[in-house]
Amino acid sequence: MKIMMIEDNPSVCEMMDMFFQKEQWDSLFIQDGKEGLETFLKDNEQWDLVILDLNLPSMDGMQICLEIRKINKQIPIIMLTAKDSESDQVIGLEMGADDYVTKPFSPLTLIARIKALTRRAKLIEKETAPEEKNYEIKTKHLKINKKTREAILYGKEIEGLTPKEFDLLYTLSKNPKQVFSREQLLTMIWDYEYFGDERTVDAHIKKLRQKIDKTGPQVIQTVWGVGYKFDDNEVN
Repeated sequence: MKIMMIEDNPSVCEMMDMFFQKEQWDSLFIQDGKEGLETFLKDNEQWDLVILDLNLPSMDGMQICLEIRKINKQIPIIMLTAKDSESDQVIGLEMGADDYVTKPFSPLTLIARIKALTRRAKLIEKETAPEEKNYEIKTKHLKINKKTREAILYGKEIEGLTPKEFDLLYTLSKNPKQVFSREQLLTMIWDYEYFGDERTVDAHIKKLRQKIDKTGPQVIQTVWGVGYKFDDNEVN
């Protein structure tokens, strides 16, 4: 695995370099935001994962994340944020980050998050077969092809879905009307144990709903005090 980490704290870079070497992962550490983005854009397909600090010289992590997502919607992105910056964490996820880790963090926690994200990314890549057009999920208004990562709602493709947004829609629509708690969705989709990061799910649901709204009536419903469900049965 090849990781790019854009982080301006030399001590953090040195620490993670040791842990990455232990995992036998190739890594590149860049301490300037603009330089990191330019390096990524030169050959974006060589990288398996990007780790972004939020506050960087010349260009912040959110802007970098947004620019990366314009050309590569699949690569896993982890955002590093301050522990008390709840709004930054939510905005980072809305910009396209797949996960965030709060500073100060345990290297083992970051390693676990990396493994979880890349494990799911490999499963997605393995399952992708563009020539296959069978739809695994068919509801009243929705069709989903997991192999091609296509979601057709009201006869129109839901455009611009990130990997996590697609996984959320797939998981919910596979079990219509079943209510999933945030904890369940974190375990099933992010593939790690629940640590109280409910905002991760909420932010992705918000972005997913915005994209669904462009095709027609909303099919992701909030069950207050419990979680979320998919239901298009009542939509005309």
